[in-house]
Amino acid sequence: MALDFPNDMSMSRKAMKAELLDAETELKLAYAWRDERDEAALHRLITAYMRLAISMASKYRRYGANMNDLIQEAGLGLMKAADKFDPDRGVRFSTYAVWWIKASIQDYVMRNWSMVRTGSTSSQKSLFFNMRRVQARLEREAMAQGEELDRHQMRQMISTEIGVPLHDVEMMEGRLSGSDFSLNATQSSEDEGREWIDTLEDNAPQADQTVEHSHDTVALRRWLVQAMGVLSDRERHIVQQRKLIEPARTLESLGDELGLSKERIRQLEVAAFTKMRKSLENQSQEVLELLV
Repeated sequence: MALDFPNDMSMSRKAMKAELLDAETELKLAYAWRDERDEAALHRLITAYMRLAISMASKYRRYGANMNDLIQEAGLGLMKAADKFDPDRGVRFSTYAVWWIKASIQDYVMRNWSMVRTGSTSSQKSLFFNMRRVQARLEREAMAQGEELDRHQMRQMISTEIGVPLHDVEMMEGRLSGSDFSLNATQSSEDEGREWIDTLEDNAPQADQTVEHSHDTVALRRWLVQAMGVLSDRERHIVQQRKLIEPARTLESLGDELGLSKERIRQLEVAAFTKMRKSLENQSQEVLELLV
């Protein structure tokens, strides 16, 4: 069933006019949907409890989300509840639906609170929706007793009160301390102020590093070609297949190709490297390290 009301006011008005289901009718509709996939029964069940979904959605307006979006999410939670509800368990649908509606709304709020994912575990959700309320109560109680709690004490008390790890409290405190801001915002009110993005370190190679790397690469390639020139065709092929391609060939596969044993391929490889090292004795140490 699509939630296609044009705005939250019309949703609320329509929901308030919906019928109130008694336990017997509710059970009958639940069976009709579960056993017969009767969409008319589902529509009637959902419509009857949209007032519950809207009431729960209104409690989350303080998180800055659009009320119409909250109602839509609450409606989705209500439909999930209807789809998974088992009337044989002897529980009222409204009691069961509350948990699905709440979960759907909370997931939506947390997804849209920040561009950075706020959290998804049960402890993080509990902190997100309860930390400020618990903190305010603890501060009032401490003030009434003439005490003053430092930040570490407060975090520990919140951790104990909500039953979550201390590091989760520290993480959530940082995420709730401020909203997102654009990296293109200026650091001062001046028109020509530097943007925050300009303060980020550029991890790309600098010009001198690029030139140096290019120069060294050319030299290494030249030295390698010279060293490979002292090898026989078979030795050159073994070195190329063992060191200069990805993934490297195994001794066994080269042995099968050349009709030799693995041990003979290994001996030829060692001999080839020995020749190359002698050829490169007066060249860069970097090449020698490449051949190790």
